[in-house]
Formats: sequence, C-alpha cells, structure tokens
Amino acid sequence: MLEPAEKAAVLIEALSYLRRFRHQTVVIKLGGSTMDAPEAVRTLLEDVVFLQTAGLRPVVVHGGGKAIDRKVAESGLPTRKVLGRRYTDEATLAIVTDVLRDETNAELVRIIHELGGRAVGLHTGALQPLFGELLKLHDQEGKPVDLGRVGTVNRVDRALIADFCLAGVIPVIPSLSKDASGGWLNVNADTAAAAVAAALEAVKLVFLTDIPGVLRDRNDPSSLMQSLTGAQCRQLISEGVIVGGMIPKVEACLEALDRGVRKTHMVDGRRHHALLLEIFTEAGVGTEILPG
Repeated sequence: MLEPAEKAAVLIEALSYLRRFRHQTVVIKLGGSTMDAPEAVRTLLEDVVFLQTAGLRPVVVHGGGKAIDRKVAESGLPTRKVLGRRYTDEATLAIVTDVLRDETNAELVRIIHELGGRAVGLHTGALQPLFGELLKLHDQEGKPVDLGRVGTVNRVDRALIADFCLAGVIPVIPSLSKDASGGWLNVNADTAAAAVAAALEAVKLVFLTDIPGVLRDRNDPSSLMQSLTGAQCRQLISEGVIVGGMIPKVEACLEALDRGVRKTHMVDGRRHHALLLEIFTEAGVGTEILPG
C-alpha cells in the first residue's frame, strides 16, 4: 500500500501527461486473448473511463477473436484460413456480426456504463462509422486470392466519432465495415483501429495484446524493447525478430504513423492498469513505436 506522499508523487508524475494529452484523442484497440479475461477487460475499461474523466478523448476499437472461433466451431462450420486470414463466407459472416455487435460490443458498453462512464456502440444505421471494400490480396504467383467477405476500411466517418467524443461519450467500434451496397465486411481489428486513429489524427494508438510488447527474444519477456522507430521495426521484421501474428500488428502501427498518428504503443492488456501506466508514466510498460 502506498503512503500518502507516494500517492501524491504518482499524481504529480501524471500531471504533465494530463496537461499534454487533455482534449486529445487516444484510440485503444481491444482484442485477442485479452477479451477472454473478464477481469482484465474490466480493468482496461476502468482505465478508459479514467482517461475520459481526466479530459482525454478515448475511442475503443475491438475484435472478437476467440469468441468468434468458439461460435463457428459450435455451429459446425469449417474454419478455413487463407494467407493467415479467416475465410469469411456468408454463414461465417453472420456469426462474426452477431458476436461483434450483439455480444462483445454490447458487453463493453454495458461495463463502461457500470463503471460510471458514458459509451455508445457505433455499428448500426446512421451510427455506422466504418466503410470499405473487399480486401484484395494476391498469392506468391500474383494470382488474386478469394477471402470471401473479408474487407478493409477506406473511409471513416470522423465527424460521427468526434461528435460523441466532444459530448463526453466513449465510442465503442467493432471491426466491421459496410461496403457500397450496404453489406457487412469482416475487417482485421488492428487495421480498423489504425484507420480510425489516422482519421481522428489521434495523439496515440494503443494496441492491447497478450505479450509485453516487441521482444528481442520472443521467449524472454525481459528482452522487451521499450522504444522503436518505424525504420527499426522494418529492420526487425526483415531479420525475423518480429514474426507471426506480431507482423500485422506492427504493420498497423507503421501505417498509422505514416498517416499522421503521433505515437503508437503495444502493451500487455492482461497487466493491471497497463493502459494508464503506459500513457502516464515516463518508462511505460510496453513498446512505443515512433515515426522515423
């Protein structure tokens, strides 16, 4: 338990960051195995409510991950991966939209309200902020790859999201976009969060993961690299240090930085109050990725 003087010191350390980031937008991406840990989710949303109460403008973007995997398995539908992405036919898309909108999004909004914050799920009718098109990928031979209803984001309704932030309401956005005909598209949550952060010119984009950050040795948590530039990240990818599922996360960070986001972070969302520790302390607890 901290002594009163120690508590005051913590508040003083946070003061400069509160001044710097007041009225600034911070985009937080929730997903992966963090979403399967109710206590971690609740603690992270406490942090989000704190940010809003302290004068920042948090926006939450989330995926569904393992919950979708479970629902697909329960339905008896086969899980098919194409170039590391979930092939999304119409039946699978129905499950994805149900989980993201009616279960995950609704639960996140409910918890924020329970914690004393105000939140709105943006995914319906006039409250749909993400628009896109089918994702176009090619195999090693240059042939187009069919991913079904997997999409990308090419337009974000910035005004819609910003209006809720200005009103003191936390937007909670599932990783779904609408195509030109009004159909749903399943979007990677990391790239969706990067698109939202870029559109809002966010001061920070924070990816909450299930590892401490970017590790020099992925089997050694103590090898955490606390600060990297974009150029260093690209070098680490080419050297095989950043591999597997970390590559799209880092690439989403780099895309956001290229489009004007000031700083991106990768943090272990299972750590108690990891979001506040990363934003309001000098050392932080994860990896910050900077332009350059």
